[in-house]
Amino acid sequence: MTLPKGFGSGGGGGTGSADVERMIGKRVENMSGFITLAYLAAWGATFGGTAAGYFYYPWAYPTNSGHFAFIVLTIIESIGYIFCIKVMQEGSNKNSNRLVAGVLAFTAVGTLYISMYVGF
Repeated sequence: MTLPKGFGSGGGGGTGSADVERMIGKRVENMSGFITLAYLAAWGATFGGTAAGYFYYPWAYPTNSGHFAFIVLTIIESIGYIFCIKVMQEGSNKNSNRLVAGVLAFTAVGTLYISMYVGF
């Protein structure tokens, strides 16, 4: 791989991971917090979208339908979150299984609570 001027070992042909990291910026293995915040924001936006049906348009959108949509979308988002974290950390020594388990447990309990007590 040919690197731009100022990177690499001066024509030796070998590129180190430090050079590639300097070119790209922050390594993606270290972005699990950002991806977690994005997942939680998406989960909150999903509730916000279904909450419009719960509170503002209850005559047009049945509550049971909103709960079903919220649960299904949460499951899809959770699968995407797991996929993003695991692909991001593939081949590295990072391990954020506790973070993923905690966040998924929080959203599972929150989804169940919202589905049981909101809108009825």
